[in-house]
Amino acid sequence: MLQVKCKAGDQVEKGQALLVIEAMKMETTIAAPVSGRVKSVAVAAGDAVRESQTLVEFE
Repeated sequence: MLQVKCKAGDQVEKGQALLVIEAMKMETTIAAPVSGRVKSVAVAAGDAVRESQTLVEFE
């Protein structure tokens, strides 16, 4: 995980950048699939991310 651009309690809009991950030296931005409030963020910058891992939960 390179960057976490949101935190619990943040109001986000659909398409807003939430996270930036790196795989094989390529950066990928993870965007909000819906507008809403972030319930929790399960990762921090520097964390390794597993397949199918929950990264962000919405209320």
